Amino acid sequence: MWFHLSGYINSQNSRIWASDNPNAIHEEPLHLEKIGVWCGMAQRNIIGPIFFDATITAVYMEIFNTFVNQLYDEELSIGYFQQDGVTSHTSQASMAEIQSFFSDCVILKGLWPPHSPDLMPPDYFLWGYLKGTVYQNKPQTIDALKANITEEIQAVTADILVRTFQNMARLVQSCLDANGGHFQHML
Repeated sequence: MWFHLSGYINSQNSRIWASDNPNAIHEEPLHLEKIGVWCGMAQRNIIGPIFFDATITAVYMEIFNTFVNQLYDEELSIGYFQQDGVTSHTSQASMAEIQSFFSDCVILKGLWPPHSPDLMPPDYFLWGYLKGTVYQNKPQTIDALKANITEEIQAVTADILVRTFQNMARLVQSCLDANGGHFQHML
């Protein structure tokens, strides 16, 4: 996930409903200062943040190895690694490395129904939560933004993580009940 110093949020997946269109123009510099953030989530902790400033394709295995080094032995032995379908994440080299740690406990894109809502806790909880909190004190530098991100991640309580994963179980069950079809309207 990219966090921009200006507070810019990629609205590609956001929808805003309004009764009128204000036709407001908002100018921004061509190249926004930003930092990439990668986190893993487990029921008892958030792994990361791991910061990067190159494309995820260029640094994915470096991020993965940093992530693995932060896991508890129990998370490596009985945990599952939920993978999205980005090409760099599913290359043969990446998958060989990932499976060397998680063997057959890797949840790949093909296991999720193609039209189901996002079932990954960082996507349906963490990124939105962080985007709503890290800009409150208007950080002026990338280092201040990184500090805010780190502080807000550390502020996520065990109770919030437990509820997030209970919600994930409920979402997965709803997806199964709908045979992989749309079910968000039933939540």
